[in-house]
This record gives sequence, structure tokens and C-alpha cells, in this order.
Amino acid sequence: MSKERVVLFGASGTMGYEAFKELWRRRVRYDIVILVRPSEKNKKLFSKYEERAGISHTPGKGIVENNGFKIVWGDATSYEDVENAIQGADWVFDAMAFISPQADYYPDMAKAVNTDGIINIVRAIEAQPSGKEHIRLIYTGTVAETGDRLQTIQWGRVGDPLKPSIFDYYAVTKIAGERAVVDSEIKHWVSLRMTYIMPVDAKEYLGLVDPIMFHQPLDSCMENISSRDAGYGMINALDIGYDSDFWRRAYNMGGGPEMRCTFYENMKFSYHDIMGMSGVEACCERNWFALRNFHMQYYEDSHILNEYLYYWRDSLEDWKDAIVEDMPWYFSLLTFMCKNFTPVRRLVEKATYKKLKDLAESSRNGTLHWYNHRNDMRISAFYKDYKTYESIPGWGVDMPEMKPLPQGTNRLDHGYDETKAKLDLDDLKGAAKFRGGKCLAQKWNGDMFETLEWECAFGHRFTGKPNSILKTGHWCPECVSPPWNYDEEAKKNPFFAQVWYPNHDRDEDNIYPADCVQDIAGADKD
Repeated sequence: MSKERVVLFGASGTMGYEAFKELWRRRVRYDIVILVRPSEKNKKLFSKYEERAGISHTPGKGIVENNGFKIVWGDATSYEDVENAIQGADWVFDAMAFISPQADYYPDMAKAVNTDGIINIVRAIEAQPSGKEHIRLIYTGTVAETGDRLQTIQWGRVGDPLKPSIFDYYAVTKIAGERAVVDSEIKHWVSLRMTYIMPVDAKEYLGLVDPIMFHQPLDSCMENISSRDAGYGMINALDIGYDSDFWRRAYNMGGGPEMRCTFYENMKFSYHDIMGMSGVEACCERNWFALRNFHMQYYEDSHILNEYLYYWRDSLEDWKDAIVEDMPWYFSLLTFMCKNFTPVRRLVEKATYKKLKDLAESSRNGTLHWYNHRNDMRISAFYKDYKTYESIPGWGVDMPEMKPLPQGTNRLDHGYDETKAKLDLDDLKGAAKFRGGKCLAQKWNGDMFETLEWECAFGHRFTGKPNSILKTGHWCPECVSPPWNYDEEAKKNPFFAQVWYPNHDRDEDNIYPADCVQDIAGADKD
């Protein structure tokens, strides 16, 4: 019996490498193909697997293959490389992403990887003989697609409005990539909207230090997932049959109730439990943290995906244990000293405070830098205005609510009767009206994957599938940011207003042009 061929994109990333290792454990059942850039890091990472497959090391680009393992040393932005990888595929897993903060610093690269790369994948699948019907595509979206969901709307579900946060070019490019999937002619696809992936590799986790940490409000609600659970769950899709109702749906992929916390709690166990310091208060000032305009939420519906893929294994305590176990000996020693010797702890806290203040103050991507240098657009997006920023009190004074409302509270209206087994044209027209627009179809046979014509509140006409609009939250592709014109959008689109006005005043009137993201381009090299 011939083995199925599984193609994995993004195998060198945090989630992708965990997915690759899980796939490698199943290599008796599957032939494996990966497309990875021929960087020195990647060559080193996969050298042991080449050796096990009897593949001779080759420098630079090219294709190597032996014993059911094939590597296309190339780039997903090259259609030829993508086509070489997908030839003969039964499955395609896309764990590929150029994520923030690098996506913020290099927006052109973010578009090339997150949008153009997935368009190449969809195109190559559809070009294969019977590819649209036969090849199954597992795409990874992101929680960033829905932007910030602060209390009181911290419980999110698939079908909620897509709202990439202002300046978040990563989210913008991932939305465009997902739309290429959901509006494709591929018959077996899913989009797994990934939450924050917590690496279980200690060095990788400790290396996550960037001014973007201050973009997230302290009261953000996070349903995280460990990298090993994310990779494991993704590969478990191999157990799903063709006739399952799993296909042609988007899912929120989070780690479940045991992986939920606020960002403040996340910072607390990072600095206190893992690093041995007093807490985040000893290392940061409260006004370094933004008040809005990031992303994250608790997933009301993450259990649905788990019922198909069975990946809820780690809790936050399990993740902390894994990180502590993987710590380099010298860091473990320093943590022990911090926890047991007050003078050592104070010295470490002082050094950490200095380092983090430099991130917030010196980097063009730092919140304190925005205030000091009067970056009006960044301040309005993340704080509302300078007065609001200046009114933020110190730690312990009027802290934001850290006990989120219970699940099911303030569930968003999707603009149609979600209990109906089969929708009709009036349902589509009603849903479009709730979005400030129109469904222009004169007739419809109830096929959720039929391409229809629509019009948004701003008069843009576009085509889209009812499933893409009602079930996954996509709407007018011309109105998708950038530019960000959300204050005007909320006035005309009641569906969108639900996620805008909870933390924006109705008299705000801001427009953020497409090139506003360039203010921090290349900031990591300053």
C-alpha cells in the first residue's frame, strides 16, 4: 500500500517545528515533504533528519530526497518552489508565518510570506490534477485577525468581525492569506486561527524580548497554547476523513480553560515564578503598557476544534514546568539566587528595569518613545490621547478589572439566525444589512460556497461566498485595512460597531493612512 504524501510549509517555525517532529514520528505511514529557506540555521536544524533519511548535505537552494523524505530548499514566495513541493501531495499543512514584531519592521516581507506565499500554495493546489477535490489544506490563521477584544467583549468566536489592530501589518497580511483559502475552489480546507503560541524551548522563550510586549494592555484576556500542543493538534488532522464536517470551516485554536490568563498574570508568572523576581511591578512602569489596540481574547468555541483534533494536553502549570526543566543551568542558578537572596534579586530587578526601560524609551516601537517624541497616531491608537496616557496611575491604584466576565456574556450578534439549519436569500440580505451593506444576488439556491455579489456601506462592490462572510467574518476586501478608518466604519456598520465602541468613544474621528506603518520600519536595526 502506497503512503500518502504530506507537505509541510513553515517547518522551521515555533509551531511548524513541533508539527514536523510529530509528523516525523508518523513517517512509517507518510512520505514527508518540507519547503524551507536554505539559511544556515535551517540547514543545521534539519541536518540530522537528512542524515537519518540518507540524504547528502547540499549547500544553498535545491531539492534533496530519499527514503520518503524530501526537502525543497527554497522560498514560498517563489511559485516554482511551491509547485515543486506540492507535486503529488495528498495533504498540505501551512504553518508558515512571518510574525510580529518582525512583520512590523519589514511589512513588505510580511506581505510576501503571509499573503503572496499562501496565494502560491492555493494556486499550486488548484493546478494539480484533481487538486481542488483531492488535496486537503490545513492553513493557520491568527487571533490577531480579530484585533483587541478587551472586557467586556473578551469572549470571541469564529464569525465575529475581523478587525486587524491599527498598525498591525501582520494581521492584515494574514487576513488576506486566509481569504485566498476560504474563497478558493479547494473542497477540503480549514483555517486554524492560532492564539499566542508559548514555546516550550526555554532559550526561545527567554529571547522574546521586544518593545511589542508593551503594546498589549495588562487586562488583555489570553487563551494560550503550548507550541507542542499546537504542532500535535495540527498534525492530528491527518486522522480526519474526506466526508467529515470538519472541512471548509475556520476554527479558533486555543489551549482551553487551563491555558487562560490575563496578560498581567502572564507577566507575573514570567517574572516571578520563572525568573524569581518580585513581579512585573519591579521591572516596569505601568504606563509603559498600552490601554488598547493589540489583540487576544478568550475563545468561547475553542472546544469545537479540540473535539476533532484532541490536542488539549498542557495547562499553564505544565508549560511552566517544561520551561523550568529546559532552562540553561546558569539561568536556573540565577533564578535560585533571586528567590533566596534579596540583594541578588534587587540587583537583577534593577538591571532588568534598565533593560526594559531602554526598550520602551529608545526604540521607535516603544510606547515611551511614542510619548516622548510626540508620535500622535501611535498615542491615539494605543492610548486615545496624551491626557489619557498621563492619567495612568502607578501600580496598585485603580487597576483594571482582572476577573473577566463569565463565558457567554455579551456574545456578539452575527446578523442572522444561527439556529437555522439552512439559510435563504432573506437571511443573506439581513446579514448584509447588519454590516451596513447589501447582498446583490437576485436568487440563491442555499449553497454556502456559491460566489455571490455584495456591496458594502461605502459603495464598494465585491464577490464572496456566504460561508466566508457569515461563518468566518470576512466582508469587503476593499475596506480591509490599511488604511485604518474604523471610526467611520463603526458609524455605518453595526456588525463592526460591536467590537469598536466598547473601548472607543463615538466622537473619535481618526484615519490612519496605509503608510503609517513605516514609522517603525527597520526599527530592530536602530
